[in-house]
Amino acid sequence: MIKTDILIIGAGPTGLFAVFEAGLLKLKCHILDALPQAGGQLSELYPKKPIYDIPGFPEVLAGDLVDNLMEQIKQFEPGFTLGERAETIEKQDDGTFIVTSNKGTQFHAPVIAIAGGLGSFEPRKPLIDGINFYEDKGIKYFIKDPEEFRDKKVVIAGGGDSALDWSIFLSNIASEVTLVHRRNEFRGALDSVEKVQELKDAGKIRLITPAEVIGINGAEHIESVVLDENGAQRTIATDFFIPLFGLTPKLGPIGDWGLEIEKNAIKVNNALDYQTNIPGIFAIGDVNIYPGKLKLILCGFHEATLMCQAAYQIINPGKKYVLKYTTVAGVDGFDGTRKEAPKAVVKAIV
Repeated sequence: MIKTDILIIGAGPTGLFAVFEAGLLKLKCHILDALPQAGGQLSELYPKKPIYDIPGFPEVLAGDLVDNLMEQIKQFEPGFTLGERAETIEKQDDGTFIVTSNKGTQFHAPVIAIAGGLGSFEPRKPLIDGINFYEDKGIKYFIKDPEEFRDKKVVIAGGGDSALDWSIFLSNIASEVTLVHRRNEFRGALDSVEKVQELKDAGKIRLITPAEVIGINGAEHIESVVLDENGAQRTIATDFFIPLFGLTPKLGPIGDWGLEIEKNAIKVNNALDYQTNIPGIFAIGDVNIYPGKLKLILCGFHEATLMCQAAYQIINPGKKYVLKYTTVAGVDGFDGTRKEAPKAVVKAIV
């Protein structure tokens, strides 16, 4: 049983920033996310694409924003449970909650903050007969441990940043990397496209376009994939097939928790603290809905800030919190570190 002050469901930018705001209030957080790494869509879908509407950053790459948020919250020592989906919730007699993941991990907290973006993400699977049989037998929709592919033959399908980035990365690990895309053009960062071109020219990546994987062969594990290349079929031996066609957002089991849902989003009280119809459960970021809602990262940051103030009152009933600016009070981490502005020098002028 993992116990914490606030269980944050969702490790996207809103969930990560909530850890910082909670830390200022001396509240501990644990983050649960179905994806294998923190960052949500920023890490999974477009880590190398620039974002232009983050205050103070005229331009910042999505992946760099995640790195900065992780650095910002490091001193508050949040816990992470990644690669697991929130499945069920039980309210206890004392008003606290126990959340159980799809892998049986349990979390106990007085406050739940749902920051799941557009919901739990599920991979978009190619329409290939028998593909479900090969899941965990050579099919990988996510890459958790690149070492798994060392000295193995790998076929990657896709034309976005994820397909390009992993093809580049695995070219130094796998014995053979084949990138398959149904078009000649790729929708990814220019430097990634150029790097794949360089690796192709150097013989480190085999590029097959336009083509798509239409079949899988193998008795107990993938042995080869079948390609349709301009109407002609071609079989390629491989140990792994990694289709990277993006993710489909779904509210998932959270939709069965008794929360008020509207347009596949969670209704909240935006006049006060973004609490749901169940006291103690909040929804912040893209997962919530209210009049005038804008699905922007900066709005999620604002919602996380107010949510933490309300959470403080739930966890510390009757205790008054005096807001102090970080420029004045500094920031004390749970790891013993402190950030503060340099002290003024007292010196007489004669």
